[in-house]
Amino acid sequence: MRRFTAEYLETTREGMWDDSRGALSDLELGTVERALDVGAGTGELTRILREETAGEVIALDADVGLLGHTTGPRIAGDATRLPLGTDSVDLVVCQALLVNLPDPVEAIQEFTRVSSERVAVIEPDNSAVSVDSTVDAESELARRARRLYVDGVDTDVTVGDASELFAKAGLEETTVERYNHTRTIEPPYSEQALEATRRKASGAGIETDREAILGGETTPEAFDKLKQQWRAMGRKAIGQMQDDSYRRTEVVPFYVTVGQVP
Repeated sequence: MRRFTAEYLETTREGMWDDSRGALSDLELGTVERALDVGAGTGELTRILREETAGEVIALDADVGLLGHTTGPRIAGDATRLPLGTDSVDLVVCQALLVNLPDPVEAIQEFTRVSSERVAVIEPDNSAVSVDSTVDAESELARRARRLYVDGVDTDVTVGDASELFAKAGLEETTVERYNHTRTIEPPYSEQALEATRRKASGAGIETDREAILGGETTPEAFDKLKQQWRAMGRKAIGQMQDDSYRRTEVVPFYVTVGQVP
C-alpha cells in the first residue's frame, strides 16, 4: 500500500466537505452511535463525521505518525485485519483508501464483519480528473501524466463507483452519490499553492510518480522528456504568479457508495 505524508493528505483533502455534505446523506450520520473511519490519515473526514453525529467516531490508520495529527479516539490497525470485534460499530467508512489497496474487496469484507448496519466508501475516479489552467500546456500535460500513472500504478486508482465491489462483498441496498471536489489556485496565492508550483518547476512533483509511471509501458527516456516539459510548464506558472495572472482549477470526481450489512 502506498504511503502519504501528512502535508499531502491535508492539502488534497482541504475544504472537501465545506459545502457538499449533502453527498453524505445516505450514511445516515444522525443515527450513528459508533463509527469507524478506516485509513483516517490526518483525520479530515473523521472531523466531519464527528461534527455530523453525536456518537463516537474512531479514527484508524496503519500509520501511527499520521494518527498523531488527529484527536479523540484512535487506533492503529490494518484495513484488512481490523482490531475490532464483529458488529462492534454501526458504520464503517473510508475515504480514498480502496484506490491504494491491492484487494479492495478483502477490505470491504472486513468492514462488513465489523459493522452491524452500514458500510460506506468515498473513492475517486482518478482517470476522470480534469484540469483547467491559464498555462496553455498544463491541461494536456496533466492528462498525459495522469494516463501514464493510471496505466503504471499497481492498484485500481479509478475505483469511483464501488457498487460492484460491494456486491462481491455481500452488501445490499447499495446507493451511489457522485461529488465533484474542486480545488482552485488563484490570487492571492497560498503558501501551499506557491510550493506546489515550485515543485512543478523543479520537477520534484512529477518525480514522486516516476516509479509508478515506469511500472507501465513508459520508458525512462519518455519519462525524462515528460519531466522536462513539466518543468517548463511550472516555470510559466511561476511567471504568471508574479503578475497574479495564474489560475488553475482541478476537479476530482468522488463517489459515495453506501451499502447495508445483511
